[in-house]
Amino acid sequence: MRILLWPVHGTYTDALVRGQHEYLLPWTPEGGPFTGGRGGYDPHWPENVRDTPPARLRDAGVDVVIVQRLEEIQLAERWLERKLGRDIPAVFLEHNAPRDSACGSIHPLADQRSIPLVHVTHFNEVFWDSGRAPSVVIEHGVVDPGYSYTGTVPHLAVVVNEPARRGRVVGADLLPRFTSAGPIDLFGIDGDQLPAQLGLARPALTVLGDVPLSRMHPMLAERRVYLHPFRWTSLGLALLEAMHLGLPVVALASTEVPRALPPEAGAVSSDIGELAAAARSLLSDPDEARRRGRIAREAALARYGHARFLRDWDTVLGDAVGRRLAA
Repeated sequence: MRILLWPVHGTYTDALVRGQHEYLLPWTPEGGPFTGGRGGYDPHWPENVRDTPPARLRDAGVDVVIVQRLEEIQLAERWLERKLGRDIPAVFLEHNAPRDSACGSIHPLADQRSIPLVHVTHFNEVFWDSGRAPSVVIEHGVVDPGYSYTGTVPHLAVVVNEPARRGRVVGADLLPRFTSAGPIDLFGIDGDQLPAQLGLARPALTVLGDVPLSRMHPMLAERRVYLHPFRWTSLGLALLEAMHLGLPVVALASTEVPRALPPEAGAVSSDIGELAAAARSLLSDPDEARRRGRIAREAALARYGHARFLRDWDTVLGDAVGRRLAA
């Protein structure tokens, strides 16, 4: 198939475009949020990922469109000169949990049946009101970075983008309660403002910044424990990557985490004191941390393997194209 999509989330797109299809990414020389193509993302994406000027899309033989932002529907229909869901198959990939009301959020595409919704977690599918729209879950898939855990740095690793701005949503306010267990190393975009906001300084909280995956994975593997303090998220891909690397995980029992992380792989609880105690115990016991990290990796490979992820996408896209051909 020839698939039109936008690389909204680089890590997710990285897993998706390693399938057997052709993936067309809208591109213009000036770039921008909707025509950036491969720019700024992994330069090692396979050759079947092609930057494509919008003016060429109408005659590019697009079979199906993966939409991730509402604005993309109008753009795709203008560029392709066809109606999504009627003249050309499309699916809407919903990355996010409901943002306003946990139980009362109606999805923007809930009043139609022609564009199926693809949710990335079962939690999201249950909590979004999808209305008449067909909906399906494709759980995350991670390109396996391989087991590389050493745990030689007795610190807690946290990966979160914009923690100062996002605050309670990502559990940034909870970090001071974990510093009694050990030092925290923070990875991610725009973390520099957080130490002052929380009143923390080195060595309690060290900001390591936005590190490319090729460097971040080895750095994560050196940290002894991964901390996932998010209150409200679909399910961070960084968490799944840490599990693949072999880190034990201490995580707040919110959204999809209880399904993704067995307690034997670290600790899962809504009791912060209990989580801090577990973090302290794992930091002080390298052998136990390593044992639990292996359990985390086994769980991640079993549920979030890349081959299963691509098979699920092939099924959903094949069904979308099949419905169009049968109409």
